[in-house]
Parts: sequence; C-alpha cells; structure tokens
Amino acid sequence: MTEVNNGLPSTGEFFRRGNYAPVADELTSYDLSVDGAIPPELDGWYLRNGPNPRQATAHWFTGDGMIHGVRLEGGAAKWYRNRWVRTDSFIEDFPLYNADGTRNLRSSLANTHVVSHAGKTLALVESSLPYEITNDLETLGAYDFGGKLVDSMTAHPKICPTTGELHFFGYGSIFEPYVTYHRADVNGELTLSRPVDVKAQTMMHDFAMTAKHVIFMDLPVVFDLDVAIKGEGDMPYRWSDSYGARLGVLHREDPFGEIRWFDIDPCYVFHVANAYDVGNSIVLQAVRYPELWRRGGDFDVAAVLWDWTIDLAAGTVTERQLDDLGVEFPRIDDRLAGLNARYSVVVGDNCWVRYDLTTGDAVRHELGTHGPGEAVFVPMPGDRDESNGWYLGYVYNPDRDGSDLVILDASDFSGKPVATIALPQRVPYGFHGNWVTG
Repeated sequence: MTEVNNGLPSTGEFFRRGNYAPVADELTSYDLSVDGAIPPELDGWYLRNGPNPRQATAHWFTGDGMIHGVRLEGGAAKWYRNRWVRTDSFIEDFPLYNADGTRNLRSSLANTHVVSHAGKTLALVESSLPYEITNDLETLGAYDFGGKLVDSMTAHPKICPTTGELHFFGYGSIFEPYVTYHRADVNGELTLSRPVDVKAQTMMHDFAMTAKHVIFMDLPVVFDLDVAIKGEGDMPYRWSDSYGARLGVLHREDPFGEIRWFDIDPCYVFHVANAYDVGNSIVLQAVRYPELWRRGGDFDVAAVLWDWTIDLAAGTVTERQLDDLGVEFPRIDDRLAGLNARYSVVVGDNCWVRYDLTTGDAVRHELGTHGPGEAVFVPMPGDRDESNGWYLGYVYNPDRDGSDLVILDASDFSGKPVATIALPQRVPYGFHGNWVTG
C-alpha cells in the first residue's frame, strides 16, 4: 500500500487492512489505565465518529458509522464505549431512494461527525438527516428539527460563537436546487432555508463561516451517473475539467440576498480550517487538493494548507499556498469559528502539526510509528487563550495493535503528553469528533 503524506492512504482497499479495518465488538470498559495525569478540569465526553462496516464495502466512506467515546471526570477516565449508530437503515433494509426518486433521508450511515448544539448530540453524514444520540452513545433516532428539515445535513455545520446559531447546508438532491443553506437559532429552532444556485450535483463536503458571511465552495467534483449506474459501491463523483471552481459569498444579515461568486483555480477541499473578515475582505483557510477522483475514489494526491483572500470591493481572489506538507483534518479552537483564530492543528504523517496562522510557523508533535487521528481543542474553563487548554485525539499504537486517547498541553504542543489513556481495543482510523462538556 502506498502512503500519501497527509494522514490518508492513497490506493487499494486500505480500509480493510491495518488500523483501517473495522472492529467486531461493541465494548464498555470502566476505570481505564492512565500514564500521566488527566487534568481535573476536563469534565465531559470525547466522542469521535468513523466508518466501521459490518460487511465488505467498496469505499472507506461507505462503512456503517461507529462512535468511540471516553468519559473524563475528576481526573479519571471513567469509561470507554464504542457503539454503532443505529439508524433506521442499520436496523432494517431501508431503501436509499423513495418511489418518487427523492432521497430517503432516514437511510443513513451516520459515519462522519458528532456535534452538540442546543442540548442535542447529533451523529452526521452529509447524505441524510442527522441522528440524535446520547452522550452514552445510545441512538435516539433521526432528527429533523421538528419536521422542518426536509433535506440532508452537512457533516460540517458551524456554530457561531457570538449568536449560538447553527449554520449548515444540504446537498445531493437529483432535483434542483442541488444545495440548500439552513440556519437554526441558539435554541435549535430551524429558522432559515434557502437555495444555493450551483450548476450541477457538486460534492460540497464543507463550507465556511465568518462573523458577517457564509462561503460556499462550488468545486469540480460532481455526480457521475455512469459510476452510479455501475453500482460497484464506489463514490459516484468524479473530477470534471470543464466544471470550474468558485467561492460563493452570502451576507449573513441578508440571508435571502444575492450570493456573489468568485472564480478560483480548480481544486478540491474536503475540510476548511477557518474563515474570518478583515476590512472589506474575507480570508478562508483550508486543506486543498490540486484535484481529486479523476479516475476513481482513491486518495493518490496530497493536500496542503492554503488560504484564499476574497476582496469584496475589488471582486478578486488571491490564492496562496501556506506550506508544502501533506496534511488533513484541520481543527481550531471552536470558540473562534468565523473569527481570526491563531492556531490550527492538522494530521500529518505520524504527527500532529500546529500551524500559527498569523506567522506561518509550524510546530510538530512527533508520534514515531504511532498513527494519529484528528485532534480536538478543549479550552481551560473560563479562559479565552487559545494556548491554555488541551488537544485530545485517538492514536493507534502498532506495538500492541491498540489505541490510546492522548492529551496534549496546548502550551507545550511538542512536549510529552500530559496523559495517555490506554483503551481496551483498537480504534480504527475515522473522521471527526468533538468534546462535549459535562
């Protein structure tokens, strides 16, 4: 198997081997062993989602969702649990499409992310409705915002740190509009749904938010009917040389107003690090692929950190590569989503890398032969400093074919972890998670 230096393997059925392979058992284990000392301020649940197929699948993205969680309280690791998200289609044979050709939004893998908003914890995949779970990982059922959401929900919603609003979109309909933007208020009430005009069924995995704007990425990975008809389980999207690439800017105070589109060089972005306003411009920071899925659904090219500066007055975009290191899964201090956050932590080749987005400097936390997943920032309670808190993430230990929850002190990013919690089984490489405060 060839490895691309961005935390993702490149080709072949990698998701059936090594730490990509699924685990068979759902476990609950109490009073976990800890090397070091868990900060007593960490009171909550670390939950991370990812694909864990019950049977062979043709692509890493199409495995059944499984959440792995650790409960931290009083300086102790109280328990580890892993549970499949028991969606309607997990429990019984639920067709992907209804008789009229529309998507059956309750048919879901729920395998990509876990977010908490307005007292609800939601397991997400972008093709379906969210599924509500408890923090003890029991599935409560599909969540449609009281019947108001009749659309899929992106796996990458944004929570505004100022208003508490949840911003998200849905895409993938075979009918226009192909993309719809949604907003829920701080209490979880769906208050806004409006179409986003794109030319075709583009694969819009993520988007960006600032204090004043939302930014949509209309990029040249689009639905391919021939691939879908073959029915071989591959992702039904392919690179298009003719589609073009553009960023769409919508002012948050005029949510039904015009979306201004700005052309950029063709590329693909799975994951945005952050975006923020500066004067009459917007800076968007993301992990950029020069192209993706030209011939198949493999990851055979590395992605690196870039930024785009959109000058709203001049109507221009400046594009800039920030580094040449292959990385993925960028995260910031979520309290600064849409503001000028200083740090973003990404996954590299057996390391975490923290970029200083103001200076361009990068600091590594080397893990030797150990393989990290996404790192989530947890702030010190009551403190607004981005460097006063901790980074949490699962790390695969090949020496024992097992996994640990590793906790880093944000003020000593390259230093020894403050705590390493040995888990009772391997946590396969997955996608995204969050810290849910107790």
